[in-house]
Amino acid sequence: MRYLLLFIASMSLLLNGCGGTSAPTPTSEKGDTLRYAHASLLLTIEHPGYTRVDIRDPWHPGQTLARYALVTKGAKGDSLVKQAPWGEGVSVVRVPLRQAVVFTSAHCALFQELGAENCVAGVCDKPFNNLAWIKGNGKIVDCGSSLSPDVERIVDIKADALLVSPFQDAHYERLTQTGIPLLLLADYMEISPLGRAEWMRFYGRLTGKAREADSLFHRVDSIYQGLRAQARRLPKGRSLLTERKTGSVWYCPGGQSTIGQLLADAHAAYPFAHDTHAGSLPLSPEQVLEQADSIDVWAFKVNDNDPLSRRWLLEEYAGYASLKAFQQGEVYACPVNSTLFFEEQAFHPEHLLRDFILLSHPGALPGKLRYFRRLHE
Repeated sequence: MRYLLLFIASMSLLLNGCGGTSAPTPTSEKGDTLRYAHASLLLTIEHPGYTRVDIRDPWHPGQTLARYALVTKGAKGDSLVKQAPWGEGVSVVRVPLRQAVVFTSAHCALFQELGAENCVAGVCDKPFNNLAWIKGNGKIVDCGSSLSPDVERIVDIKADALLVSPFQDAHYERLTQTGIPLLLLADYMEISPLGRAEWMRFYGRLTGKAREADSLFHRVDSIYQGLRAQARRLPKGRSLLTERKTGSVWYCPGGQSTIGQLLADAHAAYPFAHDTHAGSLPLSPEQVLEQADSIDVWAFKVNDNDPLSRRWLLEEYAGYASLKAFQQGEVYACPVNSTLFFEEQAFHPEHLLRDFILLSHPGALPGKLRYFRRLHE
């Protein structure tokens, strides 16, 4: 189910969870606005004792997806909750979180990196989670499928927050009826790789790890910018094609998608670079082969249960043989079960950028590929 969610996410078909509300309105009390360098969907204002966070609706410009008041636990926080200085229509979340149910493995991985893994009391899609500290941990409750979570289990563990990746026009009646704060994490709808990664600063404030999160993002941003600058100093790189045919459709990243931007930052040639879509392009195999048959490198994700051979690819679709990359043996696969691709990509885009630079500019950087491996058969 994890792969279904990520597949749908890559198509950008996603949520308007609670239905958009009007644009963010400031509270009467002034606070310090947290400045984001890349994230465009977050508005964060820090006040004494609480932090106000508004999440802009990525599917309905000018509207707000959700509003939260992160209130410090304890007597002072209890008093603030009674006063409710943040106004109406704001969901209260007591922080730092201690018993959260986290719906995606990417957020679990980030919490571990921040030193906040102890706040994860339950997860969804646990059998598909690649993180050893979750998969082998009997204390972390399996709360069922992320598409149909087990509400009874969530209630039983006395969760203090539900961290959900929202979908457009999805509804969460059963979850909201529990009275547990529902956090709609629309980070994957950010328009840039660093924009999504910067959401870690919000998650740091949820878990009591604000300083650690700010420091980590500074490092990620610095490394990413350095790699991009290195790539820009190189001649235009080899052309890359990502993904492969799914049924009768070949979904290719739009030119303004996060993958499209990563390829541009790697200074790689990309057949659909001039496309203006921020999501995926649902193309026929014939359309892709017509525009991308001369690509130099073909790199895509696969399930570890797949045979991982060029022969198997031809059994899937004989048309792959017309790709120049296939003919010259420049075919690379990322086995998602044995790598941490899904767990790392969201908050460490510098890793994928580095792989794209290595694929497009062989020998330009030291070291080996992190996610992809060449198929020889």
